[in-house]
Amino acid sequence: MTTETRRFTANKAAMRLDRYLAACCPDVTRSRLAKLIQDGMGTLNGLPAKPSQAVHPGDLVALTIPAPVPLDLEPEDIPINILYEDDDLMVVDKPWGLTVHPAPGHPSHTLVNALLALRPNLSGIGGVQRPGIVHRLDKDTSGLMLVAKNDAAHNSLATQLQKRLIHKRYLALVWGNPKPASGVIEGAIARDPRNRKRMAIVADGRESTTHYATLEEFNEVSLVEARPVTGRTHQIRVHMTSIGHPLVGDALYSNRKTRLVERQFLHAETLEFSLPSTGKSMEVTAPLPPDLLKALDTLQKLNGDTHR
Repeated sequence: MTTETRRFTANKAAMRLDRYLAACCPDVTRSRLAKLIQDGMGTLNGLPAKPSQAVHPGDLVALTIPAPVPLDLEPEDIPINILYEDDDLMVVDKPWGLTVHPAPGHPSHTLVNALLALRPNLSGIGGVQRPGIVHRLDKDTSGLMLVAKNDAAHNSLATQLQKRLIHKRYLALVWGNPKPASGVIEGAIARDPRNRKRMAIVADGRESTTHYATLEEFNEVSLVEARPVTGRTHQIRVHMTSIGHPLVGDALYSNRKTRLVERQFLHAETLEFSLPSTGKSMEVTAPLPPDLLKALDTLQKLNGDTHR
């Protein structure tokens, strides 16, 4: 791909530059568009303009989109199960223990490396030649993730996320038996001021909502479904901890030890979204992986012995 300049002659009522360009360039994500304008790539009558500057009928508007910057990452043959794929997107089942994005000191063995090997021709998203990760899962959380294969699909899925039109269902094993058995947890989440590795409910955090429902109770733990309305970092882990029921195996938010699992029992089981090309509703489900199935089977057998 090379640098591209798109030119438009305004013929609509006055509106902000960022809104005008968003309407003219639906294949460019809002976040990338804002960055391009901030970097002087959006012009009004030949001059760099601010996002809030008004565009009037007859004005000449241009947007320059630089060529993607190559990502210096090696494709890696890491097994990834693709549960759905079309021309616009993939839904993959991320295994636990796999980080989504490369980071300083961790440039390899990530989901991005795996996707580069699976689909070398994935379009650049956000100005960088890398697979279009739409949202993330924690390293030790397994389950479903959306991957966009072009800018238009990424923009559509990102907009659905922003408008809370993508619905996610997680399965989690928590300590104790929640009372009430189902409910709604609301608490603003931000970085924990006492421990930068953790998130916490803090007064000036970002508003967050999680619906939960108990599916099965055992002696010391419960299997619950969690449906996050928002998508904050560690949201389910923080919210369940806040009501006194941290996730089993979650060493970051609980001091309780267990031999049931090697990681937090949290799995992104179901995703509901609309296909970018047709608007058709789609639901994809990923079954529990072997380690969590084994833990659940152990609990159910113990529960059966107890009730004999």
